[in-house]
Amino acid sequence: MDNCSALHVLLMISIMPGWLGGDFIISKKQHEIRSSEISRRSHLRVRRGWIWSQIFVEEEDPTPRKIGQLKSDYDTGDFTIKYILSGEGASEIFKIDEYTGDIYLSQRLDRELKPFYILQAQAINRSSKQPVEPESEFIIKVQDINDNAPEFINEPYVSSIPEMCPTGTTVIQVTATDADDPMFGNNAKLIYSILEGEPYFSVEPKTGIIVTSWPNMDREARETYLVVVQVKDMLGLTGGYSATTTVTISLMDVNDNGPTFQHNLYTFAISESAPVGTTLGRIMADDGDVGLNAKMNYSLEDLEESSTFTIQTDPDTQEGIVILAQPLDYETKRRFVIAVEAINENIDTRFMSAYEFRDRTTIKITVTNVDEPPIFYETPYNWKVLESAQIGTQVGTVYAKDTDTTNNAIRYSILKSSDTRQMFKIDPSNGTVYVANLLDRETAAWYNLTIDARENSDEQLSSSVSLHITLLDINDNVPTLSQDYQPYVCEDTQAGELIELISATDADDPVDGHHFYFSMIPDKHINPNFTIRDNQDNTASILARRSTFTQHDRTHYHLPVVIRDSGSPILSSTTTLTIRVCACQPTGHCPSGGVEVSLDVSMQILLGLSVCLIILAVLSTLMLAVRKYKTLRQEKMATQELETVEFSEKILSFAIPDTESTQTVPLRHPRRRDRKLCREEVTTSIRMSLRHSHLIGPEDTVFQQFIMDRLAEADEDPYVPPFDCMHTYTFEGTGSVTGSLSSLESAIFDPCMIQTHDAGPHLLPLSPWLGAAADETSF
Repeated sequence: MDNCSALHVLLMISIMPGWLGGDFIISKKQHEIRSSEISRRSHLRVRRGWIWSQIFVEEEDPTPRKIGQLKSDYDTGDFTIKYILSGEGASEIFKIDEYTGDIYLSQRLDRELKPFYILQAQAINRSSKQPVEPESEFIIKVQDINDNAPEFINEPYVSSIPEMCPTGTTVIQVTATDADDPMFGNNAKLIYSILEGEPYFSVEPKTGIIVTSWPNMDREARETYLVVVQVKDMLGLTGGYSATTTVTISLMDVNDNGPTFQHNLYTFAISESAPVGTTLGRIMADDGDVGLNAKMNYSLEDLEESSTFTIQTDPDTQEGIVILAQPLDYETKRRFVIAVEAINENIDTRFMSAYEFRDRTTIKITVTNVDEPPIFYETPYNWKVLESAQIGTQVGTVYAKDTDTTNNAIRYSILKSSDTRQMFKIDPSNGTVYVANLLDRETAAWYNLTIDARENSDEQLSSSVSLHITLLDINDNVPTLSQDYQPYVCEDTQAGELIELISATDADDPVDGHHFYFSMIPDKHINPNFTIRDNQDNTASILARRSTFTQHDRTHYHLPVVIRDSGSPILSSTTTLTIRVCACQPTGHCPSGGVEVSLDVSMQILLGLSVCLIILAVLSTLMLAVRKYKTLRQEKMATQELETVEFSEKILSFAIPDTESTQTVPLRHPRRRDRKLCREEVTTSIRMSLRHSHLIGPEDTVFQQFIMDRLAEADEDPYVPPFDCMHTYTFEGTGSVTGSLSSLESAIFDPCMIQTHDAGPHLLPLSPWLGAAADETSF
């Protein structure tokens, strides 16, 4: 039975006495009212009413039996009154004897399902069918027996308490319920006890509260306890029911343990070639606590150069990780002894002193030897040498050493890829570098060489170093003019005017910079035309010494210029300038240079674009004209072809003038309709015919011979015009009205000539051949 059912039962039981009392009061008042009414009617009648006692039924009793009686005080035993029962369980659970009013129980009852029943009773006169008693309610109460065992609620029970807690600390409360009636006897009165879990825990018998009964329980010794609690009803008396539950109790950790190293000495070995950051190993200090209470930090104490190593705490395992912090050298130091301390992050002085939360140990680190390559004592090397150094000049010496105990000999070499021109060489035994070729700073100002040092051993370990050689400048280049000057002097130049401003350059690179000096060639005669003025800023001005230069007198002058540098030794050069005489424009420009001299770059670009645009316009116009001409020509040829096709569909005929008769010659045969002449052939033929018809005429002997030759060819070939009338007749049948058009009979008889001279729409009159005017010719 759940809590809600139990609560319902308790509420019903608590209000039941009120209900019962109320029923008795109601029945009594009804009886008094009825008696008063009867007394008013007849003072001789006495007060009557229902007569019954409280009815109780014991639950779980399977025996059908009589449980009570309802009776009216009007009942005299003559069975004139009929008793009727209605309400909860009437006729099914409870039955009444309608003559005697006896109530019988017909089936077993369960108080936990229904603790009481409310029924209604009636008493009716059998003869008059009238009630002799008003309908009244009464209650049948089900009495409880101990038929339910107690049950624990809110299971499972889990709790945790801090370790090291004092005796009597409350852990948890267990609760059980009993479906029996708590108001009836001891059936629902419970008592708690512990079956398992002593002597660490105990339970209060009436409340079910579990408390500790063992002081300072240690989580590290035992972390979880299973406590079995029993509950009994009937206050634990014999015959009662019981139930058990298991309570899981865990001890929460407190920081009552410090770190402890299991060993006083940890030993590690590491190679001297190990890189920085290499892990040597791990150490671990045990701590019985867990979680935050077990967190610790490791530190190294300076016993012997502990700065070479560091130690870190692994956050997952709380191990100390020893890491290499500086490079090792077996030849310098081979062993390290360092102290390590572990200390808790969280310290709780309620359980231990602060000193107990730390521990110490020692680690010993041994460095193992590795055959290492040679080591250069200087990296990189930076040397300087004069560019004038002769072949074989010593530049410097590199030095490398095998730091291992074997101290193998070293062999030196220059990496060929770093000195492709082989400007230097090195002594393989001692590392001395010499000049191998003539140097020139102006060609290459510096060299980056790679020197290789290799041990003379089986492994031939090697290392390399960079050698930077800078060439120092010497004054070995003469100064020259900075550009190719082309000076000119205008005809109207006056004495003292500037002709040209010149400057110089030098391939050398002196430390304090260049300083050039300009002068003319020393001569006993002074140059009457020009002079040079040194501006003391590495430039010089060429000035006119006189006026009135004319091209008629002289077109150009030669002026030697001497340039000296400030090097040691001083070097100089002489350059001759050609000064042209020019009839300058008003703006001072000399037009002898052409349009390019007077026009700037922008004007040249503009002129070029203009020329290109003009050329494009002309080409576009020509293309359009050519295209238009082709279009007109094609249209004309198409017109002529259409005319030719139209004429080819007709039968062309012409008449040959003769003294005796005129012959009409057909120019197409029906069988040759599928054969079409080439357009060019038809067009050419028609044009030639027209041209010859106007020139020679039909009376010309040549023309007549031409016609006769064509007739002969037509007679021999049956498939070319003119055709024989036999062939025509084959296609036309016997009803042809035109007669024969064959030339075979033209000399004797021509049926076509009998017809009218109107050729009709299918014939083309050849009027020029018949002597007509030229303007009458038509096609």
